Amino acid sequence: MRHGRKVNHLGRTHAHRLAMLSNMATSLIMHKRIKTTVAKAKALQQYVEPLINRSKEDTTHSRRVVFSYLQNKYAVTELFREVAGKVADRPGGYTRIIKLGTRLGDAAEMCLIELVDFNEVYSKTGKATATKKAPVRRSRKKSTAAATDAKVVEEAPAAEAPKAEETPAAE
Repeated sequence: MRHGRKVNHLGRTHAHRLAMLSNMATSLIMHKRIKTTVAKAKALQQYVEPLINRSKEDTTHSRRVVFSYLQNKYAVTELFREVAGKVADRPGGYTRIIKLGTRLGDAAEMCLIELVDFNEVYSKTGKATATKKAPVRRSRKKSTAAATDAKVVEEAPAAEAPKAEETPAAE
């Protein structure tokens, strides 16, 4: 029984788990979405959300604290420039876990973990909803232009055939 055990060890040592979570957090910040197992995604969610919350306040101290977790200066720059600007008015819940089903090899539960404000499908002002087109109505009848094109194609080879016969006679 796991009474009172709050940390999922993920079958790894402490140092290995922290390195894995740091790498996954860096990938999540750089790519905005990653595919992983549900257990790792839940552990990553607890790891990365306080870092995103700290990025709202752009001070040297908060940058150094976040760098001590991520160990990647490019990820820290991305977090404080792009991600912090989008989540500035959000009080929490910066990540979303979308379950995908089981993995073929070992039947592990797979999921996508993504940053909430970077998905255009769910956002109200995203690209998918902004470029909505009117539905197109199509009839079952053939158009008259298509029918006349077919007649022209049938007549064209017949007109070219006599020319081919005339050329050998001229020689």
